[in-house]
Amino acid sequence: MSEDMGQTAREKLKSAIQRIERLEEEKKALMADMKEVYDEAKAFGLDTKILRQVIRIRKMDVHERTEQEAILALYLDAIGEI
Repeated sequence: MSEDMGQTAREKLKSAIQRIERLEEEKKALMADMKEVYDEAKAFGLDTKILRQVIRIRKMDVHERTEQEAILALYLDAIGEI
């Protein structure tokens, strides 16, 4: 199989794999750090489910968030929940 691939292509492949593996390790470390922060928040008495929702909402574009809130209100009103 390696005979079908030139030296440059093999080097590019090896480089890409190494970079991906390094990024996976960084991602693993970041996820552990985030878990620690959520654990600290929980220990402080914060609701981590709501905290995650706040983080998700803050990432949204203001227009998109406003539109989603309006649709949510419409749906809840339609089923008599508001």
